[in-house]
Amino acid sequence: MKAVQMFAVKDLRVNEVEKPAPQDDEVLLKIMAVGVCGSDIPRINHKGPHVLPVIPGHEFAGEVIEVGKEVTGWEVSDRAAVAPLIPCNQCEWCEQGLYSLCEDYKYYGSRNDGAFAEYLAVKAENLLKLNKTTPFDWGATVDPAANAIHAFFRGDIGKEDTLTVFGMGAIGLFAIQYAKAIGITKIIAVDINTEKLETAKSCGADYLINSGNESVIEKIKEYTNGDGTTAVLEMSGAAIAQVQAVQAAAKMGRIVYLGINNGNLDIPNDAINKILRGQLSIIGSWNSFSNPFPGKEWTESVRLMEEGKLNPGKLITHRLGLDDVPEVFRKIDKEPFHFNKIMFYPHGE
Repeated sequence: MKAVQMFAVKDLRVNEVEKPAPQDDEVLLKIMAVGVCGSDIPRINHKGPHVLPVIPGHEFAGEVIEVGKEVTGWEVSDRAAVAPLIPCNQCEWCEQGLYSLCEDYKYYGSRNDGAFAEYLAVKAENLLKLNKTTPFDWGATVDPAANAIHAFFRGDIGKEDTLTVFGMGAIGLFAIQYAKAIGITKIIAVDINTEKLETAKSCGADYLINSGNESVIEKIKEYTNGDGTTAVLEMSGAAIAQVQAVQAAAKMGRIVYLGINNGNLDIPNDAINKILRGQLSIIGSWNSFSNPFPGKEWTESVRLMEEGKLNPGKLITHRLGLDDVPEVFRKIDKEPFHFNKIMFYPHGE
């Protein structure tokens, strides 16, 4: 089969490799769509994965074409999205159903071969069934949608809240859509990119703030009668946004950090004072898994896509083939260009 293998940082090659055979607890999946995650970019262009060589790609969906002899509930021709985490099921966190905190996990696309390939053998417990009207490329976005919903669960964010979301990547845009779906009536989107803010508007944001040319906190106060919002999601990982997230929160507000900051974060005194005097809660959100595995974040994402309340089509900006993968990552590294969700189709659209 054709696959994209990574041999070193910035070294991606399209090769012919052996087609995998499923183990007894696996199915063989014909990969129909696989997306680029924001974490793929530093992994491929800067930091490297946990093992080499490896086939990257962990946001994917496909068609079952072979079923292992111990697998029940799945048949050839079923359509599935895939949760990429393979938990150890033995550590204290797995025993509590907190699979995102697993201490000895494996992961399709970084610790195990992933889906930048025509086929992949996948554990049956990692599959989520898609109905026949859900596009495969929508199924390949269940991962970022589940990450967004996990942040809502971590922050105990509901329809009675007001919400600011920093960072209009795929997870941030799904957060906007999910907020709208659960009935939040005041949603503020913050980003430096005008095109992404326009997408946020189409996803349901009520107010847009361009952090490149507007005073973010002044605008948030203007839109909230000076209070700030009761909930804040920081999805960008930018240090300045992580500080602004504190300043954007109302008294007793909850701030959920999800975006990965690869540098240092210096919190100024006025932000520290606001945390103390406003009795703010700062909450971390990592990955998207809960009990029963892979979790309600995943099943909710699939359900809301089937109901049309989450629309991944608003996020997909590029539709390409496997042969395009190496060049796309070279372009991301060298030529700034607008993209949101880049989708590859190993067998064509």
